[in-house]
Amino acid sequence: MNYKRYILAFIITSAIFATAILISNKLNADKLMQVRAIEDKMSIDILSLETQFDLLQELSCEQIGNSTILSSELSNLASKLSYMEEQRGADDSEVIRLKRRYSLLQIKDLLLMKRVSDKCNIKPTVVLYFYSNKGDCSSCKRQGYVLTKLAEDYSDNLRIYAFDANLDLSVLKTLININNVTKELPALVINGKTYYGFKSLDDMHKLLPELADIEESGKVSGTSDPVADTPE
Repeated sequence: MNYKRYILAFIITSAIFATAILISNKLNADKLMQVRAIEDKMSIDILSLETQFDLLQELSCEQIGNSTILSSELSNLASKLSYMEEQRGADDSEVIRLKRRYSLLQIKDLLLMKRVSDKCNIKPTVVLYFYSNKGDCSSCKRQGYVLTKLAEDYSDNLRIYAFDANLDLSVLKTLININNVTKELPALVINGKTYYGFKSLDDMHKLLPELADIEESGKVSGTSDPVADTPE
């Protein structure tokens, strides 16, 4: 009788274990399908953005404005990239590949914004943010919260470009060298000057006095709560 009980207990345990494995595999498969769907969507979005860059360069000043240079598209792409990084990890080869392409798009947008500024006498407020997510930057995540808050509140008047300083990307290294980013991260480049270390929301308002003019003109988008962080 004891022998039969052991066999029955073994069968029940095996069934439970097998069921748990099947459920786990199903969840992992669903998650993988979800990530792959995001990858496919991001590939299309990236191709679309690259095409839009060519189109925007042909527009006249009457057809283009400070708030229409792909800001919302880049923001949506950043959100998807952040989700992928959370799901697959910062060291995942596909995440790194997509992050490299996203960084290139940001730099292209930055250059396009400068061309439009010179051509149409527009003076956008631009912030370059260099971070690390390798565990060697204790303040980078908090800085991401602050910058996300600013980006949400001043979405039509403030352009924030976030770059993973650890990416092996020659054009990014050139951008880092041009702005003399040499010290510990996080680093912020505002109006051509580089600032190091964490900057609170109050600090950012002091470093960006033009935000007060935007508030007075009533062009602040809203006061929504900050989200997780910038794309890392």
